[in-house]
Amino acid sequence: MHRLVPYQTGLWLAEYLNVRCQLCRIYRSTPQSQLLMQQSQANSNDASSEHSEFSLSSNPSSFAHIFHQINHRLNRGLLCTYCHNSIAWLPQPFDVDIAAGRSLSIQVSTYYEYPIRQAIRAFKHHEDMTKLPLLLHALRQLPRPHGCHRNNSVIVAMPTTNQRLVKRGFDPVSILSSQLSKHWQIPLWHGVERIDDTVSQQGLTRAERLSNLNNAFALTEKPPVKRLLLFDDVSTTGASLQALARAFISSEQTVTINAQSHSNYHISAYVLAHGSQS
Repeated sequence: MHRLVPYQTGLWLAEYLNVRCQLCRIYRSTPQSQLLMQQSQANSNDASSEHSEFSLSSNPSSFAHIFHQINHRLNRGLLCTYCHNSIAWLPQPFDVDIAAGRSLSIQVSTYYEYPIRQAIRAFKHHEDMTKLPLLLHALRQLPRPHGCHRNNSVIVAMPTTNQRLVKRGFDPVSILSSQLSKHWQIPLWHGVERIDDTVSQQGLTRAERLSNLNNAFALTEKPPVKRLLLFDDVSTTGASLQALARAFISSEQTVTINAQSHSNYHISAYVLAHGSQS
């Protein structure tokens, strides 16, 4: 967890002290500040953000409550109006099959195009922390799934292999998923691992991706809830998320093979970027 500290500090400085747009570097406007505050609050569905007044008397003994309200007052948004509106947000979800008569819905924040593509590559391959605020802004466009909350849902970040972790020195999806967890107020769950003998999906055809991901994931423990929200930074064909979802279905079938009835996992997926508008 201590590895997250420099990222969080950088994001805090970018969000609350830097008054320039993270993309064009022009000063952010007051109307944009209000727009992005409202959008962030609406997407997080955080009940505490509905408090219209900051008051010590509302809960004088709760520092967390006070700090949360201060954060909402200071939040100015990370992009200016022009840059925010120049990006196509929330394309239509797409589906991939994960079992007979069962599909996985994948909701995307935006397309894998400029400027998100360049930001993802810079952060993912070079740990360029100056791109992280833009990616956080993109994450905040993802609305929290209807009916999901901290007591009935968990976020499952796409796991990486030990080889890739050693090569990169950090896990970009883990960093991004921790921010999504804060945004949605839904906990992360780390009960699945990725097998080391899989190769990178980049540059493979869809058939090669599917073959490469056979038995690529293994559960180390049983999920504590039935609502599983899968997350990845980029999805080209949906093959990785498809394989991850199938790992849960396989474990579910193994556990309940002799049971007369069982309740299926409710699995959906969320991605920072996918495809293009063209």
